Amino acid sequence: MGMDRNTVIGFILIGALMIGMFVMNSKGRLAMEGEQKRIADSIAALKPKTDPATAILTAQKNDSAQIRTEQGIFGNSTEAVKNAVLENELFKITFSNKGAQPVAVELKKYNRFNGQKVELLKSDFNKISYPVNIGENKTARSEELIFTTEPIISGADKSQTIRFRLSDSTGKEIIHAFTIHPNDYMIDFTIGINGADRLFTQNKLSLLWQSEAPQVEKDHKYERTQSHICYKQGGDFDFDYLSTGDDKTFKKDLNWLSVKQQFFTVIFASKNGFKNAKTEWTVPTDSSTYITRVTTNASVDLGQNAVASIPMQLYYGPSDYNILKKYGNDYEQIVPYGTGVFSFVKYINRHVLLPVFEFLQKYVASMGIVVLLLTLFIRLLTSPILYKSYLSGAKMKVLKPEVDALRARFTDAKSGQVDQQAFSMEQMKLWKTAGVSPLGGCLPALLQIPIFMSLYYFFQSNIDLRGKNFLWSQDLSAYDSIAHLPFSIPFYGDHVSLFTLTAVITSLIISIYSMSQMQDNSKRRSSSRRPGSTGPGKVPAMAATPQHPPR
Repeated sequence: MGMDRNTVIGFILIGALMIGMFVMNSKGRLAMEGEQKRIADSIAALKPKTDPATAILTAQKNDSAQIRTEQGIFGNSTEAVKNAVLENELFKITFSNKGAQPVAVELKKYNRFNGQKVELLKSDFNKISYPVNIGENKTARSEELIFTTEPIISGADKSQTIRFRLSDSTGKEIIHAFTIHPNDYMIDFTIGINGADRLFTQNKLSLLWQSEAPQVEKDHKYERTQSHICYKQGGDFDFDYLSTGDDKTFKKDLNWLSVKQQFFTVIFASKNGFKNAKTEWTVPTDSSTYITRVTTNASVDLGQNAVASIPMQLYYGPSDYNILKKYGNDYEQIVPYGTGVFSFVKYINRHVLLPVFEFLQKYVASMGIVVLLLTLFIRLLTSPILYKSYLSGAKMKVLKPEVDALRARFTDAKSGQVDQQAFSMEQMKLWKTAGVSPLGGCLPALLQIPIFMSLYYFFQSNIDLRGKNFLWSQDLSAYDSIAHLPFSIPFYGDHVSLFTLTAVITSLIISIYSMSQMQDNSKRRSSSRRPGSTGPGKVPAMAATPQHPPR
């Protein structure tokens, strides 16, 4: 349908009217905003000007007032939150005066798989805390209280001590003292209390220790399988696997608790023992940045005196047998040189393999050659057992034709059935005459199993192998991988290990060679037998004359 001239003019007028209304509304809105800004500027001009420094000071005063309120009876402190650092040749530890506790630990001699330094304490999850009475029917956790940092004290033995103090106007105070020693991973930690009967309910300190084990090695899943929760209660050592998480209540006094990773460990110990201790640990379901998180609750009896001292220790360092052993207290049990049914092999590792390994390490630079020499030493050590096994096997091979003849002798020609009872008796007589034991080949092989199991535990637990390369392997403490598969094979994994392949191939070649030798020996023995032999184990008639020696 077409439009006449009047319709077109109508649309044009309507459009012009809408544009005019839009322009008028915009001008009115801008005029209103300008008036509002003028009024706001006039009001601001009437207010007194505030110096920026004064504003910052006012904010700080407000924060200080808030802190004093949260600190309760300890609110007289004007200390700000700050860190302090202690370090020796082995580690650097950072403390915060908020909670008076360590917040970061960096090991100087060890690196993570990505080249960064190993940090065993870096997450906010880590804490040492307990509730404190800070007023009438009011408590606060020590992790939220700000302590006063005292100057670092250096001892004559080059030890360093730092103290954090929390006190009120009536003499009640709490002191956290930390001492590190030169070339030592152990930290002495003491909580000193004055006014324990008023600061803590029923004179008991309810201690909370939280520890997160960060991922250190490249393979998160494998590192988790090698991580344990270790502890000593009532003088007895034990441990639990991480699994998918669990908890444990200690019925006896807890001497110490350790979160042990594959090659590093964190220990929290009490010289007087923790009472009513309970710990629980969780494991992430995915490949997170940590292996496990452990939460432990325990109580410490402060006695009836107002003054109390709680001596404890903290360890952040390698899971090294020799280092842990020097502290006593069964810390060396943390290194899993033998567990479960093979727990007895730890004595082989501690008193045989470890001394030999350390001796070789002193004179051989390449760790791969050290492992090779250690393997040769084990072969030399087991050579008497192997000799008996090979000798028994050789005798069995020689007697195989005689055994076959016995079997044929006691086999019924019609039914083909063997008289097992008669055959076994004659076979035993034959073996006894030749000095062969049925277990001569099996028993020596069984005796080698403890040796092989001790090697298995030794290589996966010895931190000296960590990060050492040899040939194509970049880390002798872990499996070698020359190729990564885009999929995972059940009971195998998603990588190609060349060491595993070479071991399988060489074992297969040795087995094939042994079987061929057995067959060749059997053929030669069968061909040497003459017709008319008088029976198994007897000399053939033709061989009885010197003129015709047996072939």
